[in-house]
Amino acid sequence: MPAIVVLGAQWGDEGKGKATDLLATTETIDYVVRTSGGHNAGHTIVVNGEKFATHLLPSGILTPGATSVIGNGVVVSPEALFRELDGLLERGVELGGLVVSANAHIIASYHSTIDKVTERFLGKNQIGTTGRGIGPAYADKINRVGIRVADLFDEGILHQKVESALDVRNHLLTKVYNRRAVEVDAVVEELLSYADRLRPLVADTSLLLNQALDAGETVLFEGAQATMLDVDHGTYPFVTSSSAIAGGVCTGAGVGPTRIDRVIGVIKAYTTRVGSGPFPTELFDHDGAELQRIGGEVGVSTGRTRRCGWYDAVIARYASRVNGLTEFFLTKLDVLDSWEQIPVCVAYEIDGQRVEEMPMTQTEFHHAKPVYEFFDGWQEDISGCRTFADLPKNAQGYVLALEEISGAKIWGVGVGPGREETLVVHD
Repeated sequence: MPAIVVLGAQWGDEGKGKATDLLATTETIDYVVRTSGGHNAGHTIVVNGEKFATHLLPSGILTPGATSVIGNGVVVSPEALFRELDGLLERGVELGGLVVSANAHIIASYHSTIDKVTERFLGKNQIGTTGRGIGPAYADKINRVGIRVADLFDEGILHQKVESALDVRNHLLTKVYNRRAVEVDAVVEELLSYADRLRPLVADTSLLLNQALDAGETVLFEGAQATMLDVDHGTYPFVTSSSAIAGGVCTGAGVGPTRIDRVIGVIKAYTTRVGSGPFPTELFDHDGAELQRIGGEVGVSTGRTRRCGWYDAVIARYASRVNGLTEFFLTKLDVLDSWEQIPVCVAYEIDGQRVEEMPMTQTEFHHAKPVYEFFDGWQEDISGCRTFADLPKNAQGYVLALEEISGAKIWGVGVGPGREETLVVHD
């Protein structure tokens, strides 16, 4: 049975939750795994007309019988984790199981404090983070002063690690940002308050997942953020603090690359971005406003309005290459129902030169201007379509054209927010 990776092929918010949910309901998925990021992610899933949003929890939590896994590559806010779990339980949702890696790093309250004051300090040069402590938690991990989930079960070790982490952080807060120092004992007390509830969920998730694959069970790895936000391969420095591409799945879950069978890149029929950074196809006109309105483009985790633009095939080809995509899953095709003509960016113009691949430098990408080809729209409601043949001819043509210029076949298409509003192009 396969190990399947589902990840974002643009700047996030592509509808990864919908693709993951579709796989989990059309195939027998035994495990759904988050391997990077924190509660700055956001997946929206509509089940029987009811909307659910997951942030830290894998979207498989909404599939009874599946086990959701938070891998070692994730940074975990215990407060956010239990707030999200309790919110689903209060709505009477039947949940799947949940396991958390003992090696996942903890987001403490001081990480969020550092995140927010740093962004304010940067002023016009700020990155556009969510302020939830994800970056500082990853920084502590790399600086080897981080706190792991397992540390919450040893008070002596926990106190020692918090004290070590705050030794530098408090100097920064008081002497650079003119803020009050964080008390070690208060942080330790807060983190210990989650230990008893967290303990039954914690396991060696690398061992668990490898044993599951050895036993022939199916494991679905669910990406957070997206390719263009990857700390190495995204639009640095306007990126997240973790590895959001397919290669990051292996380190974030503790499985080898030879275990992966499919890599599905989720991509919108247009493009959106939240936060700062270059965005070649961004629209500042009526079309951009309409994409935002019709697509409901507001961040699930942040509530921030998403910047909108036309489909960018240069980015799609780049995502296909760095992830080794076996296929795309195209979402929100229905948002384009009303356009008479639909532009698609097929290349960039940089300093008078046509460029068909991702520019090498930040400066080049910042100055990239889209080169558009135009496709005829279909101007009818496609939300009721359930097979590819049901789509209007122009909609079929648009999908096939994107497939030809994007670097991988398009496996499926979303034509609405609901679980059932999906159709398969290539079985």
